[in-house]
Amino acid sequence: MNVLIVYAHPERQSLNGALLDCAIGALEEQGHTVRVSDLYAMRWKAAADRADFPDLAEGERLRVASASARAFAAHDLTDDVRAEQEKLVWADTVILQFPLWWFTMPAILKGWVDRVYACGFAYGVGEHSDRRWGDRYGEGVMAGKRAMLVVTTGGWAEHYSPRGINGPIDDLLFPINHGILFYPGFTVLPPFVAYRVDRLDDRAFATVAAALRTRMQALGTIAPIAYRRQNDGDYRIPAMELKPGLEKPGATGFALHLD
Repeated sequence: MNVLIVYAHPERQSLNGALLDCAIGALEEQGHTVRVSDLYAMRWKAAADRADFPDLAEGERLRVASASARAFAAHDLTDDVRAEQEKLVWADTVILQFPLWWFTMPAILKGWVDRVYACGFAYGVGEHSDRRWGDRYGEGVMAGKRAMLVVTTGGWAEHYSPRGINGPIDDLLFPINHGILFYPGFTVLPPFVAYRVDRLDDRAFATVAAALRTRMQALGTIAPIAYRRQNDGDYRIPAMELKPGLEKPGATGFALHLD
């Protein structure tokens, strides 16, 4: 299996970095091929701007989606973006690893998504009609590939529980799992989350590392999150609303989109 890890932490000698080493070791022990995009080490340019579209005429208004589609079709995206797209095509499984900062991913990783997920590559693909609304949410370029998150947070597990003050961790990660991974077609695995990482001693770290190794060993077999596919009949097209009566009793919000 080809595994791409997109790693977003500014300190390679951090606990997060130690978990990255643990994941790489566990994967390579199983014979998998691993590539790492270490965004801080790469000095990844996070902002999507005019510099990403060299063919944009001087004075022409920047419309990111249309400029992205035109550049992708013309093979005129910048070298750094094209290199990351090639890694995504190469990978059978993609892991996004990051610390949870202000309830989401670090800006540098969001910037990787903004720039690499070009129109025509990760979105804006497929037929749009009264029967289908594009190849997305379970379909698309990444269909057949697996993806998951490895997340560290300083908060307690209880803080991210169903009644926790920070909100349920699955709700906080829904925009990433469902919107960034499932949208372009990935089969999304449950996230691996390490809590209270600022308080881990050697013994506690060993427990977390062992759990991560176990998860890496099950990467190809663990059951994915059961998101509803967009074009399988559960949604009214083009309104894209879940049809009445399909939800579990009492389900609202994000839970509506779990089958």
